Amino acid sequence: MEANLQKYLAFVTTVERGSISKAADDLHYSQSGVSRMISDLEQEWSVNLLERHKGGVRLTTDGARILPYAKSLCEEYEKLLVAVDEVRGLHSGLIRIATFSSGASQWLPNIIKDFQSAYPNIAYEILLGDYTEIERWILEGRVDCGFIPLPVHPSLETVLLERDQMMAVIPNDHPLAGRAAFPLEALDNEPFMILEKGAGAEVDAILKERGVRPRINFTTWDDYAIMAMVEKGLGISILTEMIMRRCPYDVTALPLDKPVYRNIALAFRGKGKTSLALQRFIEYLPHR
Repeated sequence: MEANLQKYLAFVTTVERGSISKAADDLHYSQSGVSRMISDLEQEWSVNLLERHKGGVRLTTDGARILPYAKSLCEEYEKLLVAVDEVRGLHSGLIRIATFSSGASQWLPNIIKDFQSAYPNIAYEILLGDYTEIERWILEGRVDCGFIPLPVHPSLETVLLERDQMMAVIPNDHPLAGRAAFPLEALDNEPFMILEKGAGAEVDAILKERGVRPRINFTTWDDYAIMAMVEKGLGISILTEMIMRRCPYDVTALPLDKPVYRNIALAFRGKGKTSLALQRFIEYLPHR
């Protein structure tokens, strides 16, 4: 019965996402696995559910008639899982989450809001730290999970959340503010501000790789302190696109001339060490 429900879910998700590959990402299956499950349904029912084309998929007439029933089954199954969780004790519990500052502001409020609508009695403990601390806390069991850039310790499991671009942050009146991208070599001998931990190590690696040596005159743990200093014309910095989305300061953010990205994931210990509450929490992540 559950195997059939997975097939129905593959069909419904593929229609909702518009492509088999996107459905595969959402469901943590391979693209061929999702395609096979839909093909199994078509063979079992002797109907064509989807028309496959270069841009994705399109419902057939028969598929459109069947979709509401398949969707209803999936929704009822989710309700069943919620009921079972409540019986097993998921009506209460604690999820301990480690994160860096931009992760806390970008993802956690929306994730927790959605999760609480289904599990209102779960409590949360949020710890802020740098990447090294977050990984250590997960490995030691101090927290249940943590937001962290890839790669991570091989014993941890991850769910990819976002590909985050590194951005040059400069004053609006800087001579290069009108450029489409910032040439990293322009940082040579420029006054520069860097984060002391976390993304600071990533920035340091970028500078070393390109052989660029700015004049570091301000070091802090606080992204927003850097933005404020840049606004006053006291220097230049490199921050992540994610933190710049909520920038309250009047500055210019440009991609680097050779784009650099970091992959952000939620990391947690392997199977058998994951609480039921965390398993359900992971289902609410905006993973890619």
